[in-house]
Amino acid sequence: MFCPFCGAQDTKVIDSRLVADGGQVRRRRECLSCSERFTTFETAELVMPRVVKSDGTREPFNESKLRAGMLRALEKRPVSMEDLEAAISRLCHRLRATGEREVPAREVGEFVMEALQELDDVAYVRFASVYRSFQDISEFAAEVDRLRKGGRKDGEPGDDQGGA
Repeated sequence: MFCPFCGAQDTKVIDSRLVADGGQVRRRRECLSCSERFTTFETAELVMPRVVKSDGTREPFNESKLRAGMLRALEKRPVSMEDLEAAISRLCHRLRATGEREVPAREVGEFVMEALQELDDVAYVRFASVYRSFQDISEFAAEVDRLRKGGRKDGEPGDDQGGA
């Protein structure tokens, strides 16, 4: 860290505190050359993984694209914006928590479907119908039956208590 008074690079941290709901660190520093004190604020840069599409192309994760897709599925459904934003926040956290630099688009889509199923079954089926390219009414019926029977796809691990 450079001293703003003399330009020296040697400083020491006197005090560190979390501020802004833990989103920033306030550091009180002292220059070892001129003994002047100053404060710095540091914010962690949380990097989202890149999305690898089915054709092999890679693109940066786009939260607004995620939000738009979820909003489309939730159109005219009784889900609050607060619940939607909380789901998006959990989804982004989950993607960062993978620790991967790249995530397959299919995995992102599955995460979105899980989040929508927790919010609203109708929105989930809407999204799944587009995402999985349902071809006819029988595929809709099969998905609705699966939801009624416990919310899990055939062969998925877990208990028999789903979120329908």
